[in-house]
Amino acid sequence: MAQPSGEFRQEAVRARGGELVSGGLLVGVGAPDGSEARPCPEEWRPHPRRIGRSEPARGPAGGVGRAVGPLALGAGPADLPMLDREADIAELLALLSEGRSIRLVGQAGSGRSALLSAVAEAAADLAPGGVVQLCGHRRTVPDLLQDLFAATHHAPGFRPDPGQLAVHLAEVGAIVVIDAAEPSGAELEQLLAAAPGCAFLISSAPDGPPLPAGSRLQDHLVAGLSRSACLALTARLAGRPLDVTEKAWAVDLWFESEGLPLRFVQAAALLRQRDVSVDALVAAEDDRMDVFGVVAEPAHDPDPAVRESALRRTVPLPSVPETASPAVRLAEGLSEPAQAVLRLAVALGGDCPTAPHLPALIDVGQGEAALAELTDAGLAVSVDGHHRLTAGALDLLAPHWPARGCVDGAAQHFAWWVGHSSVTLEQIAAEAEVVIGVLLADRSAGRHDAVVRLARAAAPALALSLRWGAWERVLELGLEAARRTGSPVDQAWFHHEAAVHAICVRQPSRAIAELETALTLRAAAGEQRGVAAAGRMLDLLRAEGRQLPAAAPAAVAPARAPVIRKIAARVPAGLKSSRRRRVAVLSTAVLTLGVLGTAVAMSFSGPDGTKGPEPHGGRPDTGVGTPDTPHPLPSGSGGAGTTGAGPGSPAGQGSGPGPTASGGTSHSSGTSPTRLPSSPPGAGESQNPQPSAPGQSQQPDPQPGRPQPSQPSGQPSKSPSASQSPSSPASTPGTPATTSGAPTSPSGPAGPSTPGTGQNSLSLSSSMPRSSS
Repeated sequence: MAQPSGEFRQEAVRARGGELVSGGLLVGVGAPDGSEARPCPEEWRPHPRRIGRSEPARGPAGGVGRAVGPLALGAGPADLPMLDREADIAELLALLSEGRSIRLVGQAGSGRSALLSAVAEAAADLAPGGVVQLCGHRRTVPDLLQDLFAATHHAPGFRPDPGQLAVHLAEVGAIVVIDAAEPSGAELEQLLAAAPGCAFLISSAPDGPPLPAGSRLQDHLVAGLSRSACLALTARLAGRPLDVTEKAWAVDLWFESEGLPLRFVQAAALLRQRDVSVDALVAAEDDRMDVFGVVAEPAHDPDPAVRESALRRTVPLPSVPETASPAVRLAEGLSEPAQAVLRLAVALGGDCPTAPHLPALIDVGQGEAALAELTDAGLAVSVDGHHRLTAGALDLLAPHWPARGCVDGAAQHFAWWVGHSSVTLEQIAAEAEVVIGVLLADRSAGRHDAVVRLARAAAPALALSLRWGAWERVLELGLEAARRTGSPVDQAWFHHEAAVHAICVRQPSRAIAELETALTLRAAAGEQRGVAAAGRMLDLLRAEGRQLPAAAPAAVAPARAPVIRKIAARVPAGLKSSRRRRVAVLSTAVLTLGVLGTAVAMSFSGPDGTKGPEPHGGRPDTGVGTPDTPHPLPSGSGGAGTTGAGPGSPAGQGSGPGPTASGGTSHSSGTSPTRLPSSPPGAGESQNPQPSAPGQSQQPDPQPGRPQPSQPSGQPSKSPSASQSPSSPASTPGTPATTSGAPTSPSGPAGPSTPGTGQNSLSLSSSMPRSSS
């Protein structure tokens, strides 16, 4: 992110303006008299276009990469391979390949974010739409849905309403990875229902409520690491092997922490700080020997490693209670730039500004190195290119690290920055949490005028960047500060903007109340143009037949489409259980026998239209027509090749059962495959039925050497004429007949057929073999 150039003065602050489309509304933002919403002309409405998958993982653009790190030895946490997580990765890949949605649960610091990243990298080919990675930190469900829409569709400046979102996201078949999601319970179910063709992998807060009954999510516990993995992690981060004393200390920490990776990242940072103290002792001893020589002292070992080991034993290791809460001790061992950044993050509620802002806020030139030092110490975590303090660090550091004026000019800086022409809307959206942190810090310090200025500058920018959860929060804080300052003009402006937000999110009652309040305040202040702007929107809301277009009704979430196909090659063979291998082999054998049986039955069928017996399974529909009538195949059918159909094709939308909200199996109407029953012993090949001439009964034609299915006990045999009941009328000659394996209507075992659909309803009792008795 480039720091914009220009003179840093209050006179340079200006409001950002522009237009966006929200559903069927055209919203003008940043006008001098306030924003305004009106119906959008049809020719101005955008037409979203699906984005092709260009790389394995997609997400919000604009991330800050690691620059020069502070460590001379060892590796940072982000550079380490996954330890002791192979089984978790294989299990999650298997569940995602089946279209399941998973919520990762576990204690704070259990490594859920690292596991999410590893699974997202390995699951690149499991779904047609690839992997979409989103950040859930301080995002509402509408914000997450907008981020998912923006990652899969090209429509800049457009925020669809719930009905339009349901239409666009229904075509998406991807694996959606959301880290640090704050919504829970019914909100998560709403998120899953909006994208039924996606499989979600979500990491939520450790103290989240349990899943409701019948949830489409299933929990996966992320436990701690094994003892050997924790020792290897500590040694790798420390940059050297552990001695006997340090290994015993790490084992005690493993028992106390239950193997949480974050605790060992911080323990390695404590060991590095101890090594710095040891290096200082070695340097002091060398200096003393060079200056004064050896006078009446025991002879030193000539090996420097032995001398260093002896001096290391003089520096005690931290106790286990100190290692359990090491934030304060780690902060005291940081460099001065890292301590300044840490103090700023504590003052902003745990969110760190990106590196380009640090020179203007706290006069730190090497911001990237300072942020990397916080990450290596286990005090901050990098998610989506931004840093925030790790779990528990804010509560431990806040009493010991006061603000000390580090945010005094932050409001003025960000008010100038959001309005600068060189700053993009994506950059403003990425700093939304930091802006809210500055507003909260100034409110706590009593600087209400600064809160009003920053809120008036940031609100239009956040609206245009489509971060509407942050937009609403900024308007609330600005209105509260305007009431404390007693300015009716500012109060009227915030009420007016809150009304525009209410119109955009389809809350007309709240919009009318906000507009009426703004109208009263502006009339009292003598703002005639503001009164006219508020009056126009009030007339638009109240006028019968001219009100703003309502949101399109949200489509009922269909059953989960099986658009995510299993690719077993992505799961390591050594990590699959023997049971899964047996199931895969049996499934492949059944599919092969079914295809071979269909081919053999078609080759045995004669030109006279006779056919062999049809297995009876729930009375599926069959067709009756002339012998010359062609057999149409379903759209997209191609035998085993239909399993790879994309989500947009008919075969991909209903080619198989998919999990529903109740955990059952559903079939799409008109595209569900015929359910085959269990065949009797020895009948390993299915037969393809052939249509008979109109009015002719379908007698079983036994094939030589082929066992015939017997009549189920307790089921009376029926004559061919009795099968053509009023509930299942015979089809007329010339109607296309459905072939074996073609989709049938799910209306019932003997539901009526629709003329012209090519699927006639006729009971299979006429094609069943008569009982030998």
